[in-house]
Amino acid sequence: MLTGKLVRVRHAKNRLVPLYVEPTDAGLLGLAEQILWVYRSALGRTRGEIDDELKDFIPEGPRGLLPLGLAKLCEDRCQFEIAADYPPEDLRDAVFHAAALARAQAATQHRSFDRQAVLTDIATRLSLTLTAEQIDQSLFADLKAEQRVVSFNDLTPEQLLQRYNVALAQALLLRCTEMEVRVYAETPARFRQLFRAVKFHRLICTIEETPGNSYKLTLNGPLSLFSSTSKYGLQLALFLPTLLHCKAFDLRANIRWGTQRKEKLFHLSGLDGLKSPAADFGTYTPPELQLFVEAFRAKIRDWTLNADPHPITLPSGIWVPDFQLTHRKTGREVLVDVFGFWRKVDLEAHYRKLRHEAPGRFVLCVSDQFRADEGDVTYGPEVYRYKRNPLPEEVVRIAEQLSHL
Repeated sequence: MLTGKLVRVRHAKNRLVPLYVEPTDAGLLGLAEQILWVYRSALGRTRGEIDDELKDFIPEGPRGLLPLGLAKLCEDRCQFEIAADYPPEDLRDAVFHAAALARAQAATQHRSFDRQAVLTDIATRLSLTLTAEQIDQSLFADLKAEQRVVSFNDLTPEQLLQRYNVALAQALLLRCTEMEVRVYAETPARFRQLFRAVKFHRLICTIEETPGNSYKLTLNGPLSLFSSTSKYGLQLALFLPTLLHCKAFDLRANIRWGTQRKEKLFHLSGLDGLKSPAADFGTYTPPELQLFVEAFRAKIRDWTLNADPHPITLPSGIWVPDFQLTHRKTGREVLVDVFGFWRKVDLEAHYRKLRHEAPGRFVLCVSDQFRADEGDVTYGPEVYRYKRNPLPEEVVRIAEQLSHL
């Protein structure tokens, strides 16, 4: 992620406009390729060596902000290690202590200080099979500039430029006081992905249903809090890639910018063309659910099944169930959630919430592979435990029992 000093923006009255780049620009693609080449060939090299090589073609001043930003994003994709044969901190303690004694003795005996002899003596004292040169190299191996690259998560020049645009927007969100997002006409699966991301990143958020199959998310920014602002701001920035998977959205954030922290407005929408760097697993449908839909529609006649139900507004927030069952004669609706090994959720809390806020309207299908510690809770007839795949007949039996049909 970009640091504040690397962010490129322009000011338009009270608005902050990030200076996005064009990912298909030939000149910028060449610059990105040049920086990528440095990191692709960086295996085994130190941060300091990489920085020295980058200085050869990164100009000073404002013109260097873009290439420095691209380099920072590449560095974030590297894995570094401390390359030392002995803990550097312990080695420094031993060497510095021995060097102080050796210098004092050399001064009293009017002879020069022998650094090489000190390093060789340390190897003997610590029973190390290291040469003086190896000890010398290990002394400061834990400093950031001396850490060595062990891997680099490569990407294409165009992907790097796209990632840069997202990083600009993320850097602004680190400094926001409040953010409002409107998401339009998405599938239930996409809404579910978005709402789960809010919960996963532990964001302070209120969600409201708005006209036109849309939702408004109001999120507190890190600068509206009194503590842990950097950690919360990072979580807010990490939420952005999930939002970018939505086709139609409108984001407006209040930003405190500059040393004086003046209030500015930042606007982002799907029309800006930012592409999420995160893999899109949000709309993945497990095979178990696909089989359930096919079996239900082939076997069940008294109920219809909607595999893309509309999000449900509950007093505690939005719930997006997996299926909606509707009884053909009475119109009675029952909502179904399926919990397989792919779901990461607190089953007990989810059950308690639905039993309190949607009594008699839900069925939870829980796989034996789903590790649910029942603890003190006693699950009622709304919970159906299945082995391999949920059986439509059993789900309908419970739905009819709840509906008194």
